[in-house]
Amino acid sequence: MSKINVNGVVRDMTTEEQALYDADFVTVSEIEMKLSAIKSIRREKLEATDWMSNEDVTMPDYIKTWRQTLRDLPQNNTSESQYDTLLAKDSNDKLTHSVWTQPTS
Repeated sequence: MSKINVNGVVRDMTTEEQALYDADFVTVSEIEMKLSAIKSIRREKLEATDWMSNEDVTMPDYIKTWRQTLRDLPQNNTSESQYDTLLAKDSNDKLTHSVWTQPTS
């Protein structure tokens, strides 16, 4: 059982307080894990096209737009349901959201 400080008095949490604390902790942790997974996938996708930013290569506009969309994911998707949509996978364990698919033209 966790401790709580109420008006300078430290006491054990009630069962209800502990349940609320645990629910908040788990929810935050799950959300943080989902956001971390999104950022990791995003980093992989960006790194796969980093070579296109070399000075001897002209990066196509559609790749520039896609890379910007990837960079904007965290600020444009802030709820757990949006995270779930971005992380959805098919029966073959492949990500299904179109943002992860590198455009070809």
